[in-house]
Amino acid sequence: MPDWRRADTNLVGVGIFITSEAVFFIALIIVYVVYHGRATSGPSPREVLDVPYAAVITVLLLASSFTITRAGARLGRDDRRGALLWLFATIALGAAFLLGQGNEYRHLVAENVTPARNLFGTTFYTLTGFHGLHVLVGLVALLIAAGVGVKGRLTARGHGGFEAVALYWHFVDGVWVVVFSVIYLWTLL
Repeated sequence: MPDWRRADTNLVGVGIFITSEAVFFIALIIVYVVYHGRATSGPSPREVLDVPYAAVITVLLLASSFTITRAGARLGRDDRRGALLWLFATIALGAAFLLGQGNEYRHLVAENVTPARNLFGTTFYTLTGFHGLHVLVGLVALLIAAGVGVKGRLTARGHGGFEAVALYWHFVDGVWVVVFSVIYLWTLL
């Protein structure tokens, strides 16, 4: 039986937070699925979504799961320099994803796809926007971890805070796999 008194409070807290956020995202995804394909005025997902472009930014985000894992492995070996390099790579990939999503929004708005335009716009921007907000929060957490690392306080011993940030980052990536599948890949069917 686990000894909860020894559980890292950072990991427990992030685990509870992730659970609540998972329920939130499940609700948003269900709403998108329920309203998908309903007749509305204005463009449909099939007409305006650039699936290949979204696939490219998806690869960037998924690659960041690899880099954060590498950062954790380096930190576990007390290779602080290596951990920081992989951590900065994670930040760069996450930022590139977020900029890519912003570029996609710019394109969609130019096509008059806005949250107020139709049901697709409302559900699309709500789901992807909340995910983007979570990516931004993750980037802030990664930048804080990098700042701690630059100051030399990120070490192999007691790096529960880093593990909590990495767990959150993996969650954000996992949610995107579902969002990408439901929003973008579904339009190909």
